[in-house]
Amino acid sequence: MSLLPDRERAPDGDISPQEMVPSRKNVVLVDGVILNGPATDVKAGEKFVEDACRLIMEEVVLKATDINEKVCEWRPPEELKRLLDLELRDAGEPHHRLLQRCQDVIRYSVKTNHPRFFNQLYAGLDYYSLVARFMTEALNPSVYTYEVSPVFLLVEEAVLKKMIEFIGWKEGDGIFNPGGSVSNMYAMNLARYKYCPDIKEKGLSGLPRLILFTSAECHYSMKKSASFLGIGTENVCFVETDGRGKMIPEELEKRVQKAKKEGAAPFLVCATSGTTVLGAFDPLDEIADICERHGLWLHVDASWGGSALMSRKHRRLLQGIHRADSVAWNPHKMLMAGIQCCAFLVKDKSDLLKRCYSANASYLFQQDKFYDVSYDTGDKSIQCSRRPDAFKFWLAWKALGTLGLEERVNRALALSRYLLCLCVRGSLIGSLKVRL
Repeated sequence: MSLLPDRERAPDGDISPQEMVPSRKNVVLVDGVILNGPATDVKAGEKFVEDACRLIMEEVVLKATDINEKVCEWRPPEELKRLLDLELRDAGEPHHRLLQRCQDVIRYSVKTNHPRFFNQLYAGLDYYSLVARFMTEALNPSVYTYEVSPVFLLVEEAVLKKMIEFIGWKEGDGIFNPGGSVSNMYAMNLARYKYCPDIKEKGLSGLPRLILFTSAECHYSMKKSASFLGIGTENVCFVETDGRGKMIPEELEKRVQKAKKEGAAPFLVCATSGTTVLGAFDPLDEIADICERHGLWLHVDASWGGSALMSRKHRRLLQGIHRADSVAWNPHKMLMAGIQCCAFLVKDKSDLLKRCYSANASYLFQQDKFYDVSYDTGDKSIQCSRRPDAFKFWLAWKALGTLGLEERVNRALALSRYLLCLCVRGSLIGSLKVRL
């Protein structure tokens, strides 16, 4: 370590630290690194943020609803690699070239907010959610303890409480996590922990053959979760569905009884509210009856269809969801909260979620802090660093109100009905022309 006075040159003849940091009289140099100088050019950084934000506003936000703009400036992979100049070099690039890189990224990316973009998941641009994302990206928080993320932990608590209310539970627990697939994995693991709490310490070796049941039209994450958790994809029993893609309760009953006779240990049923392909809603009341009769955990994957709960007109699609033990619900779909925004909700209020996932990291979750440590919710997550995803939904909810969100659901389902009518009408006209 050395303190170099003004105008002193380094022994090797390089530019002195003073010339690099002219505002400092004494520079602290350790291992050739200046410790009390700026790590980056602050003014240049601020200017880049300002110009980039203007670019985003002009090229993304203002053009988002313009049907005269292309959904995507499509290029094949090898050509796109050349256009983007993806190589990472030793020297950094200047301001104008970086802005051009940003311009190219926007130009050749798919505009998911475009009114003529039709693909899975997306429903358009929500301006309030977008601003929330700008804010959280700039603040760069991690939601695990109150001391480091006080606002966003309280926001998450408020949003979860309201979502629990819409499910129909008097109380409950929950957490936001990265995707409905992860929510389904949470549910599978939590149900297994409830069935056999010793698994957390002793592992899989002492368990019987566990088996779970789900619709043949379920999300593929059920197989992935079973594989990841060591349950095995062969122990995922896919129950037959009817002509509209709904799970047949009578078939579920048969499968559960058969599994028991074969010596397996049923522990979980996953129903789906809004299947990926057909948009089917499983009959939750009938499935709940079977789960109660056999002592099975009922999880409802309402990642897609859960938002119908906010519509007084359409919430009947999820009749019986209040009887579920856990629910996956993604506001980033029909409610447009911005990817990703996914909640896993649990009916249990006895800290089951925390008991299942906690590791009691004493360096992070100390119990003798100067505030109520119950607000340190990070220990009930499988993550450590965690994004404040609830804030996007909260700000949109604040802006639109419950009635505004309800209108989004009603509009989405009205549009689907309108499209169906057009398709049926087109089919009838086409059939008539063939006959003529």
